[in-house]
Amino acid sequence: MTTAHSIWRPDRALEIVAGTPPGAGLDRTARALARAIESRGLVEVPVQVLNLPGDASRRIWTYLDRFSHDAHVVVVTSPNVTTDYLTGFSAFDHDAYTPLAVLHNEYIAFVARAGSSIETSRELMDRLARDADSFTTAVATSAGNPNHIALARVTRQVGGNLKALKVRAFDSARDAIADVVAGGCEVAAISATSALPELADGSLRALAVTAPDRLAPPFAEVPTWVEQGIDCVVNAWRGVDGARGLDAAQIAFWDSVLADATASSVWQAAIAQHHWSALYRNSAELAAYLPRERAEMRAMLEELGLLK
Repeated sequence: MTTAHSIWRPDRALEIVAGTPPGAGLDRTARALARAIESRGLVEVPVQVLNLPGDASRRIWTYLDRFSHDAHVVVVTSPNVTTDYLTGFSAFDHDAYTPLAVLHNEYIAFVARAGSSIETSRELMDRLARDADSFTTAVATSAGNPNHIALARVTRQVGGNLKALKVRAFDSARDAIADVVAGGCEVAAISATSALPELADGSLRALAVTAPDRLAPPFAEVPTWVEQGIDCVVNAWRGVDGARGLDAAQIAFWDSVLADATASSVWQAAIAQHHWSALYRNSAELAAYLPRERAEMRAMLEELGLLK
């Protein structure tokens, strides 16, 4: 049994690793978490953020493998780890490492460039029903992830051909958006916050969001799929995984720090700023949740024909 006296303590800087560039999805979580930890003085060592973008955010795992049994380095993670495993893009799932927490949920926005022939969610639904292969949708960071699954759920419910969907995966949502704006992919399904700059300058229009209720401005006028009769409430949680082989004292340290950090006013401000949904699961709760998520993802990916 781990007690307060047996909690591990860091003796050098903590490192939070994000598999996307500065300003992109996983980076936003990493930096918000670092600020929240520092705002409460939860550790007596520096907290650093390291960006390792590329290879669909998978470079972080090669890096983390250098720190087996070392709790000084953690990575920002998501359901993509499970979907990458199920689709054969990677040889491991979360349980190869040490799942530590879910920090928040992030809903998905469907967006199109301002000059697109797809101007509304209804028009998108019609295209998916009639000609699902007539355009390409950008997602980040890998095929088969929650963004792709959200697109598939909408397509299935409007009677479209799931096997005809054309999807291109980018290393970050910012890259996916840039491609849409430049005239590449017609539509993107990406984390809602990632689209804020282009929604503000008018180069993108938001078509729908996968939240259960409408999000705050600038999404207040953007319909949810639910209100249009489409059962598509999909979120991509962001969390933290530690290295392989962390012991009970090291896990207890991160349970304590992450619980306190996500209760801070700095973290709550980040939740509002980025249109996230607050959700904290500690290491035990996440470990209990992951098998259920894996089964749900497997069923959807099998329907998409994407299981390895």
